Amino acid sequence: MWPSSRLVSLGGDDSALPPTMRHGLPPDTLTPAMNLLLNFLYAYLPQPPISTAVSLCCPADDDDNNADRVSHLPDDLLRRVVSLLPAKDGARTTALSSRWRHLWRSTPLLLVDTHLLPGGDAELRPARAGAASRAVTNAVSAALESHPGPFPFASLTCSFMDLTVTDRRQLARCCASLRRLCIGAWVFPDTATVPRGAAFPNLREVLLGCTIIQDKDLEFVLAVSPVLEMLAVVGSQTQLHARLASRSLRCAQFCLSILEEVAVLDAPSLERLFLWRNFSQRRRRVSKFSTVVKIAHAPKLLILGYLEPGVHMLQIGNTIIKAGTKASTRTTVSSVQMLALHLQFEVYDQVKMLPSFLRCFPSIETLIVESEETLEPSSNLGLKFWKDTIPIDCVKSHLKILYLRELQGTKNEFDFLMFIAENAQKLEKMFIVGCETGYPNQATPGIC
Repeated sequence: MWPSSRLVSLGGDDSALPPTMRHGLPPDTLTPAMNLLLNFLYAYLPQPPISTAVSLCCPADDDDNNADRVSHLPDDLLRRVVSLLPAKDGARTTALSSRWRHLWRSTPLLLVDTHLLPGGDAELRPARAGAASRAVTNAVSAALESHPGPFPFASLTCSFMDLTVTDRRQLARCCASLRRLCIGAWVFPDTATVPRGAAFPNLREVLLGCTIIQDKDLEFVLAVSPVLEMLAVVGSQTQLHARLASRSLRCAQFCLSILEEVAVLDAPSLERLFLWRNFSQRRRRVSKFSTVVKIAHAPKLLILGYLEPGVHMLQIGNTIIKAGTKASTRTTVSSVQMLALHLQFEVYDQVKMLPSFLRCFPSIETLIVESEETLEPSSNLGLKFWKDTIPIDCVKSHLKILYLRELQGTKNEFDFLMFIAENAQKLEKMFIVGCETGYPNQATPGIC
C-alpha cells in the first residue's frame, strides 16, 4: 500500500507557526485556562528527534550539479535521511522516483502530530478546536494505515481532548514498537477494552500532559510496560491517585496536576520522585492536607521533592508522619540523599512539621528549601523553637549543602538558618538566594 493521499497532500509548514500556536488555532479561539495549559505543555515537551526546520535544498552552479547524486547513496543512508523528516515529508519522498518508493515504509516512523497540522497561514487553520482535532486525527490515522511500523516515537499533543484510539489493530501495532510516547490534550482510552495481552514491551519514556486519565488506566500502563524508566504527568485534568508499582521505573514526575495521592508501593529501581505545584480537591473538603505522599518500597530512592510540610500528608510504610513523630526503621527512608521542600516559614503548622519531615530522611546530604510568601502570617516561632527541637540525624551527621531559595527576609527564616549553621557539623556550603522582588529593609543575601 502506498502512503495515503490524505497524508501526502496535507500541506503547510508548521515551523511557521509561533510557539504559542503550535496547536494550529488562533489564541482567541481557546479559553484562557486551556490556552495557559497548552502553552505550558508545549514549552516543556521534550524535543522530538525530528525537525521541520531542516532543508534538503542546495544551490546548483552548473549543469553537473543538477545531477541526482543523493539517490545513488546506499539504502541504509537514505533511510537515515528519511527518518529525520516529519511524517508527511517522509511520505512525499515516495513520489521522487522509483528509487525512493520503498524507503519510507521500510524506515521506522517517528510520529509528531503537530507536524501534520494543515496550513501555516492563519486563514487556512481550522477555526474551531474540533476541526483541528479531526484534521489531526485523520492525518495520524492515515500515517498508521500507510506505514507498517515500527513506531519508536510518538508525540500526540494537539487533539483538544477529542482524540481517542478506536482502531485496536492500530493500537496494538503502535504499542509493540514504541520506546518514547508523549500525549497531550488527550482523553486516554479506556484500557478495559484493550485486547488481552496488549503491552508496551519496549516503552521507556511516557509523558502525559493535560490529559484525562483514570487511576486504573495509569496502573495498566505501568503494569504492561516492563522496561519503563520515566513517567511524567503534567497538568492532569482528573483527580488522580497514582499508585506506582513498577520494577523498572527510575524517575516519576507529577506537576500542576489534580493529584490526590502518589503512593510508591513497589518501585525497587526508583531513583527520583518529583512533585511540583500539584493541588488536591481535598482542600475544599474537611481535611487540611492536600496530596498524600506514601513511600512503601523504594530502596534506591535518591532524590525527592518538592514536599510541603503541613500541606502534604507524608506516610512512610504504614506510619503517617505527624509533628513529633520519632525516627525509627519504620518511619525513615535512608536512601534519600537530596530533599527539596516548599515552605511558608510564617505558617506554624508547616514549620512545626519540618523537623519531623527531616527525621524521615536521615542520610540527606543536600537540602533545598524554597521559601514562599505568606499573605497572612500566623506565627513567630523564635529561635527557642529550634533549640528545643530534638536532634535531627541528617542535619547533625550528613548535611553538606543547603540551598535556601526565594528568601522573604523573615525572622523565622533566619532562625532556621542559625539552627542549621550551629548544628550541621559537616556543612560545607550554604547558598542563599533572595526573591526576585526583594524584601523591605533587608539587603538581599548573596552566596555564602
